[in-house]
Amino acid sequence: ADLSLLRFISAELTRGYFLEHNEAKYTERRERVYTCMRIPKELEKLMFFGIFLCLDAFLYVFTLLPLRVFLAMFRFITLPCYGLRDRRLLQPAQVCDILKGVILVICYFMMHYVDYSMMYHLIRGQSVIKLYIIYNMLEVADRLFSSFGQDILDALYWTATEPKERKRAHIGVIPHFFMAVLYVFLHAILIMVQATTLNVAFNSHNKSLLTIMMSNNFVEIKGSVFKKFEKNNLFQMSNSDIKERFTNYVLLLIVCLRNMEQFSWNPDHLWVLFPDVCMVVASEIAVDIVKHAFITKFNDITADVYSEYRASLAFDLVSSRQKNAYTDYSDSVSRRMGFIPLPLAVLLMRVVTSSIKVQGVLAYVCVVLFYCGLISLKVLNSIVLLGKSCQYVKEAKMEEKLFNPVLTATPGKPAGKQQSMFKSTQGISTDENGSTSVTNQPVHQKENTPSLLVTSNSDQFLTTPDGEEKDISQDSSELKHRSSKKDLLEIDRFTICGNRID
Repeated sequence: ADLSLLRFISAELTRGYFLEHNEAKYTERRERVYTCMRIPKELEKLMFFGIFLCLDAFLYVFTLLPLRVFLAMFRFITLPCYGLRDRRLLQPAQVCDILKGVILVICYFMMHYVDYSMMYHLIRGQSVIKLYIIYNMLEVADRLFSSFGQDILDALYWTATEPKERKRAHIGVIPHFFMAVLYVFLHAILIMVQATTLNVAFNSHNKSLLTIMMSNNFVEIKGSVFKKFEKNNLFQMSNSDIKERFTNYVLLLIVCLRNMEQFSWNPDHLWVLFPDVCMVVASEIAVDIVKHAFITKFNDITADVYSEYRASLAFDLVSSRQKNAYTDYSDSVSRRMGFIPLPLAVLLMRVVTSSIKVQGVLAYVCVVLFYCGLISLKVLNSIVLLGKSCQYVKEAKMEEKLFNPVLTATPGKPAGKQQSMFKSTQGISTDENGSTSVTNQPVHQKENTPSLLVTSNSDQFLTTPDGEEKDISQDSSELKHRSSKKDLLEIDRFTICGNRID
């Protein structure tokens, strides 16, 4: 062939290629683009639902918990009039409510010994770099406190309500109670330091600290986007983001209250704070969208997974409303998302009572009306959430799991020992005391099922790695071998400590 520069340039200008020869590759690339475009909508729907779940658990502390404590104390006082019909003085839920109320009151009075003004001026006197480091340390400490705090509270509730005829294997209720009080108090102080640091950033003249703190959110993208994620890991991160966003909203509310008090509740100053508040919220939303978009892209996860996460959260809410629920809904949210409302409620009560002075009969009438409004908001929010949760559970075809829950290991008992207590051939469960439960406990998964979501409850399908989804219909021996691993990887144990499920 005649090789020349002219023929080479002509070939470069006229050569062609056919994309249809690699149709599968380019179709996959196009689907990735569509997935990234769907991520903001699906993620915000999950965030919106999760934030209202946190709000429901948070409002419960201020509205229904005092009423439940009052009813429990009334039952305890009037118990001699009715006689002891059963062996319990109080029901386990009533004991837990009284413990929560007492912890809340004690920590509230202990917070009066913490000087907010002195803490503010102490933090404001530090350099910008030092405050930036302090804020990062506070975020890490908050995650560690949240991960261990719910275990402390669960240990207290179980120690106070477990059957007394069993052999004592704990240190007693009083030491657990003091541990819980110390935890809530220290965690409330930690959140107060976070709110104070954010307040200093808002009031700085050049806004350099606030800019650095907002840029810190984008560092989170670097630490998470380029890691390998499974569905359960992404679910953990989504729950952590929901908790973080709701906590930031409460911290912003505290900052606004403190600033409005300093300016004698001048409404003009609120518009001065409004741009900074919008910047903080917008940066959180932008970081979450970018982070989840690229995580799903790099790990080939579809946007439909967020509807599964939402159905799992809805399943927790619906199952906690059953007559014989295993746990309170607020505790379920605490385990699932790492959001513990007690320390945040203590801090908010301390800030509100110190910022707003109640004097005169009219002021007390306004407080009563405000409390009634909070109760109305809580009830309305609960009704709407319950209705939407039932809709999500039905769409995910998980409603049969409410009546046939899959057997899971309980804390303090090995999975193997607990499995031996249940007999799938008879369809009934028998505990150590010989009592039976009429609830069927199926052990084997059904074959020919339409999806993995149908054949498992909210915890199981999110803690099953992708490699095990293909083998879900194997023989019973292999299923028992995998069940112990799922028990060890129970999803509420690693809620806020990071993505530790492999």
